[in-house]
Amino acid sequence: MTSLLGEYEVSMDAKGRVLVPSGFRKQLPEGEDTCFIISRGLNNIVTLYPEKSWEQFAAKLGKLNEFNSQASTLKRVLLGGANRVELDAAGRLLIPKPLQEFAGLKKDLVFLAVDNKVEIWDKDTYYEHIRQQSANLTELANSVFGNSFMDPFQ
Repeated sequence: MTSLLGEYEVSMDAKGRVLVPSGFRKQLPEGEDTCFIISRGLNNIVTLYPEKSWEQFAAKLGKLNEFNSQASTLKRVLLGGANRVELDAAGRLLIPKPLQEFAGLKKDLVFLAVDNKVEIWDKDTYYEHIRQQSANLTELANSVFGNSFMDPFQ
C-alpha cells in the first residue's frame, strides 16, 4: 500500500476540474496514476483514492454488519457517493457537483495526502481546521498515543 505525503494548493475551474499535483502523482506506482475513486469522506471532505487503495478500503467496509445501523449508515455515506474518475490529457480530474456541495468546495482547494488517500478540502476550511486543532495538539497526541508520545526517551 502506497503511503502518500504532501499538502498541495490547487484551483478548481468553473466546470469542477482540478489539476492533480505532479508531486502527488509522482508518488504513485506506474500505471496507478491516472484512475482514482473519489468519494465523500469524514468531516465533510472529499477523499481521493488510488484504485488499489479504494479496493482495500471498500473491502473493509463490505465486511461490516449490514444489520448494525451505524455500520449501514457509514457504508451508505462513504460508498454511496463514490465515483471512478480518470485524469484527462491535461492531468485534471472532475470533482462531481454533489461532492463539491457536500464538502463546500469553492475555487481554492487543498490536496492533503494522508496515508493511502488524499483529502480534498476547501482551502479556507482546511486552514481554519488546522488552526483550531493545532491549539490542542499536545492533548490530542497524548489522548491518541498516551503520555509517552511526547517523551523522546521512551
